[in-house]
Amino acid sequence: MEETSLFLRGAKLLPYPMSDSNISDFTNPSTFILLGIPGLETAHVWISIPFCAMYAIALLGNVAILFIVKTEPSLHEPMYYFLCMLAITDLVLSTSILPKILSIFWFNSREINFTACLTQMYFMHCFTVMGSGIFVAMAYDRYVAICDPLRHSTILTNWVVAKLGLVLVLRSIILILPHPLLARQWPYCRTNIIPHSYCEHIAVVKLACADIRVSSYYGLSVAFLVTGLDVFFIAVSYTQILRAIFRLSTKDARLKTFGTCSSHLCVILASYIPALFSFLTHRFGQNVPPYFHILVANVYILVPPMLNPIIYGMRTKQIRDRLLHLFTDKGN
Repeated sequence: MEETSLFLRGAKLLPYPMSDSNISDFTNPSTFILLGIPGLETAHVWISIPFCAMYAIALLGNVAILFIVKTEPSLHEPMYYFLCMLAITDLVLSTSILPKILSIFWFNSREINFTACLTQMYFMHCFTVMGSGIFVAMAYDRYVAICDPLRHSTILTNWVVAKLGLVLVLRSIILILPHPLLARQWPYCRTNIIPHSYCEHIAVVKLACADIRVSSYYGLSVAFLVTGLDVFFIAVSYTQILRAIFRLSTKDARLKTFGTCSSHLCVILASYIPALFSFLTHRFGQNVPPYFHILVANVYILVPPMLNPIIYGMRTKQIRDRLLHLFTDKGN
């Protein structure tokens, strides 16, 4: 962070001189300045092309999933209700950051209101946690469907699915709410320039001229607690699922049963692998250029919402057939 601050001062990007009077006055900035991807400013327009394409695919794909499930009565089942929750989560997550990123890349519109920055931070982290929780709910659905199929319809009723969805929403709201509340109370007397493309939590609170260990430790605790517990429950569910699959008598039955889980597993990998890679580069990539960290952070947010509808569209027969039916009808 010190190297970044020195670089910014050398480039004369700091709008406020670091005098004692300004330190006392500049405690609640009206705006922050997002730099986009520092070091790759000349390539912003080119970088925006794949970013815009990913966003367009995410919008079209997730809206298509929602439309197909809504209009096809045979898809009114827990698995597809959870898929709709995931689609909504992906839409909000990508929309919370990408329009602003594109405005930076295309129009050099770097200012963001202080409250808008904290709101973006909250939505981005809240819906990331929510998506992780939905993966657990989907794993539980697959566990019941394979390990106790005769009771699936009685265990996962519409009311139970609705309660699970409400619990996941409340968990995300409560766990992430301290992020913007703590960030709002810190005094910001160093600079209002964020060397990032969006208002990521730590990137914002690092600008505070106060002891931010509470924010830092809480953020790490939530990340480890949520990810650790969610991955644990998913692993337990799939351990039981695999045991049930291997007990099946024929190879065809095993493959067919495992095929019902393949889409969910692919989506989990598409979401957790970029997140793990982002975490490892931040923790152990001291020699990695800062712009690479920011690119990875953007990929971590943008790629899963794009891939999820593609994976489910290609690997789920009911959705694939419905899509083909829609295009066939339009062709006729």
